[in-house]
Amino acid sequence: MRQPLPDDMFDELCPSSLNPSRFGDKWAALIIRCLEPGPRRFSELRVPLRRVTPKVLTQSLRSLERDGLITRTVLTEVARHVEYELTPVGRSMLEPIAVVCAWTERHWDELLDARESYDNVAGRDTPG
Repeated sequence: MRQPLPDDMFDELCPSSLNPSRFGDKWAALIIRCLEPGPRRFSELRVPLRRVTPKVLTQSLRSLERDGLITRTVLTEVARHVEYELTPVGRSMLEPIAVVCAWTERHWDELLDARESYDNVAGRDTPG
């Protein structure tokens, strides 16, 4: 039996939410990290990625599949369902993602201070 993904895996205070290095789309690196332990169903991915709408998650998964980073497999055992899994090239993204996450953790306070300072400049709207 699989270990469930932690529901707080990508909390709003998670360093990955400040990660300035993105590829594909906003959620790609987070999806790849969710698939690191092995295949996952859509409903399993929704737990740590609860801030992503189902529509956007579907679009992100399709984009990752198109780019050859994940595979989508329809399984018909017991009840029909779909699983997503990293391809070898998708798995090769884990190391650079880990490096960027470690960098973000080291600079967490600086990043937060910079955002707060930027957002507090008179007349500047915060991003929506």
